[in-house]
Amino acid sequence: MARVGAPLGVLAAVAGAFAYVGTVDPNQPGHYPVCPLLWATGLYCPGCGGLRSAHAVAHGDLGAALGANALAVAGYGLFAMLWTLWLVRSLRGRPLAVAPPAVVWWALGGLVALFTVVRNLPFGAALAP
Repeated sequence: MARVGAPLGVLAAVAGAFAYVGTVDPNQPGHYPVCPLLWATGLYCPGCGGLRSAHAVAHGDLGAALGANALAVAGYGLFAMLWTLWLVRSLRGRPLAVAPPAVVWWALGGLVALFTVVRNLPFGAALAP
């Protein structure tokens, strides 16, 4: 059981965070801080709408989650896949060795940058929270 302590601890922390966001509605003002980029410039950062997205996921509303922040929903799915891989490897007594090449990191950064730019343009309004 000690082999799976870390993955289960991470799962407990993430479940606790989702439970909190699912309980304390980010759609109601005053519960969470305002995004500093949005406050200062009026532009959406790549994380804007992430709490509303997590709230919608916690309530089983995938459509609203995608509407709030589609990139965050993709991140939740990626987390779930990597966490499952981590748990399975831990159960088998193998370490999790995820070391993507630099091109993957550059592509991920490019995707986040593209998402950020497009959601702030008129034709990308569907990606805005």
